[in-house]
Amino acid sequence: MDIDRYLQRVNLSAPPAADPAGLGALQAAHRRAFGFENLDVMLGREIRIDSSSVFDKLVVRRRGGYCFEQNRLFADALETLGVVTRPLLARVWLGQPEGAEPPRTHTAVLAILDGDPWLADAGFGGSNVPPLPLQDGAQATTADGARHRLRRVGERGEMKGEWLLERAGPAHATDGRAQAHEDWQPQYSFDLSAVGQADLDQANHWTSTRPDTRFTTLHVASIPLPSGFASMTDLQLTIHDGAGTRSRAITDAADYTQSLREIFQISLDLEEAAALALFS
Repeated sequence: MDIDRYLQRVNLSAPPAADPAGLGALQAAHRRAFGFENLDVMLGREIRIDSSSVFDKLVVRRRGGYCFEQNRLFADALETLGVVTRPLLARVWLGQPEGAEPPRTHTAVLAILDGDPWLADAGFGGSNVPPLPLQDGAQATTADGARHRLRRVGERGEMKGEWLLERAGPAHATDGRAQAHEDWQPQYSFDLSAVGQADLDQANHWTSTRPDTRFTTLHVASIPLPSGFASMTDLQLTIHDGAGTRSRAITDAADYTQSLREIFQISLDLEEAAALALFS
């Protein structure tokens, strides 16, 4: 981890303190600097989640990535700054039909600050999740007006895990999977079981190769904005901020790469974009 280069990439002039305020500042800066995206999956490329590969892709080549990439990089940065972390695996309930039993295809970070555990997540593409202390009923509000809370929901090993992350807020400040009402909606659940690199590799492989899933059938990109959220699913771009919500269709590969660069902070060559199934 070249921490100076990482901090430059996330537009921070100095490393934040290893405390709750510093965690919040670093996660917010990371989320605004790295768009969430699955475009390498759609280009038929292997998704590598070792530290060197992730740093090269997101920091050096100025791409984005999905949770296994984003939170690997984020955890590496936290560890370099003196924060003890370990990975978590979660089941995503956002957008799931009633009765579904989703696999553990999301990874987040458990960060220890002054001896207390915190949920940290720089890689959730559905909405802007803030750091939360691992306490039943813990809540925080993000700049898009949404509230987020953690609830203790069951014993370890149950389908919904020990902890459930919920969100209540405007549906437009998400990637489109939220229900229209602004009451509490489940986002993902997790327990505190040990997660090894082999577990992450297995979940990442499933997520990037399983046919007929969100990440192997749709081209997705999202990013939090200073007062809202932007998302792009295939050729539909939606921006929600203080000025309201607006949506439009992407016209061609040039429009696509420009939108990725200017809105989502993702550098994708025109030739790469033209090779996507969207345009080829």
